[in-house]
Amino acid sequence: MLPIKSKKPLTLVFPLDKSKNKILLGFKKRGFGMNKFNGFGGKLEAGETVLQAAHRELTEESMIKAQDMKKIGINFFTFEDDPVGLEVHVYFVTDYLGTPTETEEMRPEWFDYDTIPYPKMWTDDKQWLPIALEGNYFLGEFHFAKDQTTILSQNLSVVTDPPIEFNLDQRTL
Repeated sequence: MLPIKSKKPLTLVFPLDKSKNKILLGFKKRGFGMNKFNGFGGKLEAGETVLQAAHRELTEESMIKAQDMKKIGINFFTFEDDPVGLEVHVYFVTDYLGTPTETEEMRPEWFDYDTIPYPKMWTDDKQWLPIALEGNYFLGEFHFAKDQTTILSQNLSVVTDPPIEFNLDQRTL
């Protein structure tokens, strides 16, 4: 395993309808994660904070504007033969303006909590998302094979507060 020399911050946002136990996922139509269901998010633009990027990406990919955004955790992803880790800041949204609308990149679709399409999502989602939906904060670390599907090693912890960032000096994998 290559040593991780740097990390790249990313965002991931999941709108929820708690009264109906539903989660809004987006079917990725292009780019990284194509043909998978996922939350809405992506890269930070120059000068943006993580929270600003989360708001922007949610609007760009689903056409809704978050009125609340609650950080629920961080996942740190590494991949074989890649010295850059992906620090993904994960949020839930329960209040928003607008109607989820398909964009060039994503097709939004509501799912009941008990019918979340985990086989059509990233492999790690089935491990941390149920923990978050139960109301817990988490810190996850997942190391993937080159195929970006096989998890070679992992560490997932429930924490008392959502982490601000992932500390490379405290990596366990």
